[in-house]
Amino acid sequence: MEENKNVTEEINENEKAEESNAEVVEEAKEEIKPEVKKDKKNKLKEKLEVQEAINKELKDKLLRNAAELENFKRRMNEERIKERKYASCDLVTDLVSILTNLDKCVNMETEDAMLKNFLIGFKMINNQLFDRLYQDGLEEIKVEKGMVFDPNIHHAIETTEIEGIEANTITEVVQKGYKYKDRIIKPAMVKVNK
Repeated sequence: MEENKNVTEEINENEKAEESNAEVVEEAKEEIKPEVKKDKKNKLKEKLEVQEAINKELKDKLLRNAAELENFKRRMNEERIKERKYASCDLVTDLVSILTNLDKCVNMETEDAMLKNFLIGFKMINNQLFDRLYQDGLEEIKVEKGMVFDPNIHHAIETTEIEGIEANTITEVVQKGYKYKDRIIKPAMVKVNK
């Protein structure tokens, strides 16, 4: 009986030891779980931060590309408008050169009555053509004797030395100048005082 008692006590002690071991294991598991959880949380946080940085970078690129696209569209639209506005610029430039020469011819002096009648007719045609070009946007550059020389709209073909007139002053207008819309197509030919 005593042996049974000893065996029973031993079993009970073993059971208590196992229970104690189980409790220790459980406690250890509980202590390890938060560390594992913390480790997983840290890894997930790092991944999230990396993904957020990538996301931010991609958003920035998207915004830059969108802005670049808008600027490109605006530039293309402006160029298209400019092309339409100045589509006939080359034609107008050529016509002005021809009409300027015709203007010199129709303004010549003659005694022949028949030739005068022809010149009057040609002058009317020349004026009609200029009027049509003026309607389309051609403008004569205003130039007068005594104005200050402006190299942007005047072309000096000769310099003179006249006393009593300031330097860089126009002394004579040789040929009219023209601009089409806001572009100079033919600068005024002038003589300038030194």
